Amino acid sequence: MQRAIVTAQTAQTRPDLGKFLATGGVSQVEGAGGGGITPWALVTGYGSRDSWGANAHYTYISTQDYTLNSYGVAVGIADRLEISLARQEFKGSLAPLNLLNIKQDILGLKLKVAGDAVYEQDNPMPQVAIGVLYKRNKGIGGLGALGVSNVKQLGARDDHGYDYYVAATKILFEQSLLLNGTLRATRANQMGLLGFGGDRGDSMRLMPEASVAYLVNRKLAVGAEYRRKPHNLGVDNEKAYYDAFVAWFPNRNFSVTAAYAELGDITIFNLKKQHGLYLSAQAGF
Repeated sequence: MQRAIVTAQTAQTRPDLGKFLATGGVSQVEGAGGGGITPWALVTGYGSRDSWGANAHYTYISTQDYTLNSYGVAVGIADRLEISLARQEFKGSLAPLNLLNIKQDILGLKLKVAGDAVYEQDNPMPQVAIGVLYKRNKGIGGLGALGVSNVKQLGARDDHGYDYYVAATKILFEQSLLLNGTLRATRANQMGLLGFGGDRGDSMRLMPEASVAYLVNRKLAVGAEYRRKPHNLGVDNEKAYYDAFVAWFPNRNFSVTAAYAELGDITIFNLKKQHGLYLSAQAGF
């Protein structure tokens, strides 16, 4: 971390947009740079190792019975350190959860510790980064008639917690492929929207995540992601997330991602498997 801070202090005052198009990734639904549902080892923004970059994002996910809005900002410093801040807003549309409104704030840090996914093409070692996401649930709105206002009333042990992860990303330019694997230590229920820990378990568990993207051309990528999640709550038969996506990068200042997302079951009060549209826009440099 000290080395990253020293490197950041030598970065140029003005961003140079020195990284290749699309290598900044998009904004993950929790604010970190990467794919839609899992963070990558890539540092957000287009600033090179002698500069910095930043972006803002808005993400909308709509299933049969729920919507999730996520918006935030992120900064990448010297292509080594990333700082992100995001808010999630989760709403229901089907009784008895039609008034459901849950908000969560997320602060993220990511540090590149080894490798370079872009410039070390002859090295089989991927780019590796470690990260932490601090999440604070803001409570449950709209369920006052049911006497529920806090995730602890659903069986969660805490309304705040940490996710720790290590991500490895490899870009194969000759094959037009990006491969990513992430291992996350977490006790979050539905990313933390239903709190942390629960009646079924309260310890940190290691959950695997994976992404693959094919670069159709310089500005268009298609791919898929998978994210396994813990099952800590008796009232939430939590399942893995996965998606198939297409991302368009018209230039270094803007990108749009569309996906079909499978989110599995969300609470025993609604037994339908949730799936639907994922849309995300990112603007920055």
